[in-house]
Amino acid sequence: MRTTAKRVNPEDYILSVLTPEDRLDAAFKIAKEAFKKTKPTMKDIENAVEIVRRKAYGKNK
Repeated sequence: MRTTAKRVNPEDYILSVLTPEDRLDAAFKIAKEAFKKTKPTMKDIENAVEIVRRKAYGKNK
């Protein structure tokens, strides 16, 4: 009988072992780097929050 290995996305694994506070800190660090040379508008921030909430809580509107 042949077994197959399940592929694990490293990003998913790393996020799963972090506490919610550490995940939030990591998200802020990534956002800081992403917007290093530009100033985000309120619309950019609202869109990003909506995307994160949709991923976290499902695709309900």
